[in-house]
Amino acid sequence: MLELPPLGLYVHIPWCVRKCPYCDFNSHERPGEGIPETEYVESLEADLKRELARGPLGTRVVETVFFGGGTPSLFGPESFERLLDLLRTNGRLSREAEITLEANPGTAEAARFAGYRKAGINRLSLGVQSFDDTALARLGRIHDGGEALAAMDMAHEAGFDNINIDLMFGLPGQTREQALSDLETAIGFGPEHVSWYQLTLEPNTVFWRRPPVLPEEKSIDDMQEGGLELLGRAGYGRYEISAFALDGRQCRHNMNYWAFGDYLGIGAGAHGKLTDPGSDRILRTRKTRQPRHFLAPGDHTAASEVHRRERSLEFLMNALRLRDGFSADDFESRTGIAFGTVKEKLECLSSRELLELKGKRVRATSKGYRLLDSILGELA
Repeated sequence: MLELPPLGLYVHIPWCVRKCPYCDFNSHERPGEGIPETEYVESLEADLKRELARGPLGTRVVETVFFGGGTPSLFGPESFERLLDLLRTNGRLSREAEITLEANPGTAEAARFAGYRKAGINRLSLGVQSFDDTALARLGRIHDGGEALAAMDMAHEAGFDNINIDLMFGLPGQTREQALSDLETAIGFGPEHVSWYQLTLEPNTVFWRRPPVLPEEKSIDDMQEGGLELLGRAGYGRYEISAFALDGRQCRHNMNYWAFGDYLGIGAGAHGKLTDPGSDRILRTRKTRQPRHFLAPGDHTAASEVHRRERSLEFLMNALRLRDGFSADDFESRTGIAFGTVKEKLECLSSRELLELKGKRVRATSKGYRLLDSILGELA
């Protein structure tokens, strides 16, 4: 039977200074006349009010908020404060809420960081990607290594004590030594969380149309092996494929995604998911992608139902990314489907030493974790 999971809120800010050649997110270079920040925040407020009034939501409280993009740090602190105040005045924001803002070092200003903290943002995610100027130029980033270092100092000075650093490896022309040097620099700042992931070439990107020369597969494997060792020695536990955290500092918002939790999505292109146990339904919402369309008056939401077979597959595709996996009870409460419907498939994968089934818990083995895409393909 379906049960209510935690509820998050995702807020999409679609603009950036320059579109990176590897990026397939719904992001748009800021227009020459400037970003319509005030107008967009007003549209976000109207969108949020509609979401809070959505039938299945009831009086549920938001436990995590994530401002993503694009580059949300192009907006001033007062914009985020307006949205958070709307939640607070409606009694919809948990007192212990994790509130994350993505920031680009190239748009970092010390005064703004202090303003973000004062507005109520308590977790900062810095899109560093690399500290090497040559690598950053190849990635089309607008910041250099010095600005990345300065941004981390600013974050600490502003009072942030929950910081994530985004880093990539397997970059064009990158050696193992350079990849591990980036990671060592990041660890040296003592962030509470590190997102460390391999550069991949995604459709509908510049890199897809004009692929750069990437390191060979063996070199990338060596980078990953060395990086996992570095992170482990520094006390960062790997709790998801590319997410590493100090004890108790896992990203609660993303954990909720991977555990098939609920979330409201507002802003251009944002997606949401909402569970309604009373009617045994799970709803998906999605907003119009183009910022200019989202800015027009009216409701820009499309909704659809997640059918039972889709629930099972979506749960498994997400939950198996978690290093600790999931329990049979988790599966049943989040999907409303009996665990027995998937148990035979999971046992087959277990017999091939790809999954581990212990009591009611399911997780990928070390071998299975390396072959997760293949496992998910077999479950589809």
